[in-house]
Amino acid sequence: MTDRLHTFHGGIHPEEHKTLSTTHPIAQAPIPARLIVPVRQHIGEPARPCVSIGEKVRKGQIIAQADGYVSLPAHAPTSGIVTAIAPHPVPHPSGLSDLCIHIEPDGQDIWIEHSASDYQSMHPSTLRNLLRDMGIAGLGGAVFPTFAKLNPGKAVKIPTLLLNGGECEPWITCDDMVMRERADDILRGAAIMRHLLQSDEILVGIEDNKPQAIAAMRTAAQQSDIPVRIISIPTLYPSGGAKQLIKIITGREVPSGGRSTDIGVATFNVGTALAVHRAVNLGEPMVSRVVTVTGNVGQAQNFDVMIGTPMQDLIALTGLPPEPVSGVIMGGPMMGIKITDLHAPAVKATNCILVKSGTMFPSPPPAMECIRCTRCAEVCPAELQPQALYWFARSKHFDKAREYALFDCIECGCCSYVCPSHIPLVQYYRFAKSEIAATEANERASNLARQRHDARTARLEREARERAERLAQKSAAKPAGDEAKQAAIDAAIARAQTQKTTSE
Repeated sequence: MTDRLHTFHGGIHPEEHKTLSTTHPIAQAPIPARLIVPVRQHIGEPARPCVSIGEKVRKGQIIAQADGYVSLPAHAPTSGIVTAIAPHPVPHPSGLSDLCIHIEPDGQDIWIEHSASDYQSMHPSTLRNLLRDMGIAGLGGAVFPTFAKLNPGKAVKIPTLLLNGGECEPWITCDDMVMRERADDILRGAAIMRHLLQSDEILVGIEDNKPQAIAAMRTAAQQSDIPVRIISIPTLYPSGGAKQLIKIITGREVPSGGRSTDIGVATFNVGTALAVHRAVNLGEPMVSRVVTVTGNVGQAQNFDVMIGTPMQDLIALTGLPPEPVSGVIMGGPMMGIKITDLHAPAVKATNCILVKSGTMFPSPPPAMECIRCTRCAEVCPAELQPQALYWFARSKHFDKAREYALFDCIECGCCSYVCPSHIPLVQYYRFAKSEIAATEANERASNLARQRHDARTARLEREARERAERLAQKSAAKPAGDEAKQAAIDAAIARAQTQKTTSE
């Protein structure tokens, strides 16, 4: 059967640099001397620490509880002793620190008691709660809690389950290697996802620059007892974006401001499917993931890494860099974030550590004025008008930026890549989004304060009115009582006078 593929607007072909890290199989990174586990590794509320300093923990033990519905627990990546619960640098665009649980490993790697679950006999909500307790988050970049995405809600079922093996960004190869080496386990996880979503079909989209991954996944699909199709798609950045992959494979478009489930498609990264398999079929929470370490390193490679391993430890595993290091990025060059402190740990969102050099990543020329060439619009996969969004963001006309669908921008960087004026366009869009988000947060806080003020004013007015009514009632009752008292006095005086007259 030949799959009919579709196209999305725009896209680019940056240099891939992927073969550097695929010449060796995935290696197991050693247990580091120290692990730093952030309590915030997912979209939603951070986890709440539930261990104390000096406490011994085992591998897989919950060390921070989920706090709220959209939240996930954090687990000990290995056995050891909790040495601190304190702020520590984390991989985040802000460069700020966040609360982390520090563990000194004992080197024994002793697991908690864990076992497989029979997911087919479990109630769907029970199975989703299990995935929540296991800390499973999306490994494609968004790190949204997987249990929530696997709830079809009012739709009852999601017809199409789409696994994303595109991995379109340059340098990154962790998904490629996972598909090559762990294809069977990926499909075992997909079977669990299909069970929860009641999907009719499972599709796996993989860019055609990964022939070995495609072959491995097709072999696994032939041996699987679930209906699954492995679809090879043309290599074009950002075809690994969820909306773009859906358009390529199904021809359907996610509506502006909507979700893929609105059109009957649920999309998950192949690494997430692997994590679901390990959680349900092996009873293992998410305590590790595969990370690509590449760029200006001795030997680029993929490693199975414990969550919380300092990035400097992982870079050291690749040997001495051939050139002076000019910086480090978590992720790829298009959408990754700059890492300013290499003591920051690898987290669930860490798919790649890209070490830079001046030769590999020369400094961009100074930005010039926009010449309105429209190249950015030609390559924009979201079919936006990047030059207009740039002007609105730069002039702080945020209402206009929102009107021009700013939040449909996936920040893929295609516009910046082709800009002849070297304008960092994505930075302007991120600035505009953050300003709008801050304004909305302030408005929500102001509305809440206003509601509280109005409620307090209404309460005080009500209490004052009730006091006045009580005083009025008391005042109205007081004259009647005085008259009765005076009448009694007058009657007593009259009786006394009568007795006096009679006695005389």
